[in-house]
Amino acid sequence: MILNSLLLGSIPEVPLAHWIDGFVDWLVQFTGFFNAITNFIGSINNAFQWVFDIIPIWLFIVLVIALTYYVNRDQQNWGLLIFEFLGLLLIWNLNYWRDMTQTLTLVLTSSLIALVIGIPLGILMAKSHTAEIILKPILDFMQTMPAFVYLIPAVALFGIGMVPGIVASVIFAMPPTVRMTNMGIREVPDELIEAADSFGSTEWQKLFKVELPIAKTSLMAGVNQSMMLSLSMVVIASMIGAMGLGTKVYFAVGRNDAGNGFSAGLAIVILAIILDRLTQSLTRTRRKN
Repeated sequence: MILNSLLLGSIPEVPLAHWIDGFVDWLVQFTGFFNAITNFIGSINNAFQWVFDIIPIWLFIVLVIALTYYVNRDQQNWGLLIFEFLGLLLIWNLNYWRDMTQTLTLVLTSSLIALVIGIPLGILMAKSHTAEIILKPILDFMQTMPAFVYLIPAVALFGIGMVPGIVASVIFAMPPTVRMTNMGIREVPDELIEAADSFGSTEWQKLFKVELPIAKTSLMAGVNQSMMLSLSMVVIASMIGAMGLGTKVYFAVGRNDAGNGFSAGLAIVILAIILDRLTQSLTRTRRKN
């Protein structure tokens, strides 16, 4: 014990927190760059919300059920259709519809950005061993770091509101898309690659006509996981001003209001199940095609 105390006492503390604070302060200087990102992400978010606002609630329910029926037309999953109908009616009846669409907007926006960034990174990992070595620990860091930690720099760089919540959700939800894209492309049989080479295909032709179509199942599984992780950030993002069902849960916790907290949480569960089943159905459809 004495020896350990002497050894630890002789080693100076690493000023890690000071270094990170200095790095964040340095980033804050680039106000124009982060304002541009804020406006860009905000425009995508507002576009989704505008669409959901102009669609009548009854038509939205009909469209969701019609989409579910179309992607499950070979299985005719009537139980899921009944669940969606009753679940969305319940959200409407509880006066959580606007909150639900705000939550859906956050999930769709963060999932879209995660796909746009994650798929090219996954392709890069599959094509370059060096890129895989570099990106793997970064993805591990992104996925294992507590989600609350992302809120601090997000607020410092992007302010309060939906945008920092979306940014934090993108960072937390992007790794599955990158990993599954990488895995899907690497699992393409060598025989197909050799056949494409024998026909004189370029690298781009092999990627878009052979590798990505075959990797669609893995890619869609990554989309499903990223979407679920984005939805798991809803309550956390409400702490920095992101609107939606998470705000209702957050306020209910602060007021010790079990009833409203449970009802808002139930609405999140209904939305999560609908999104999960839809993306899983698209995966099955891709596999059959």
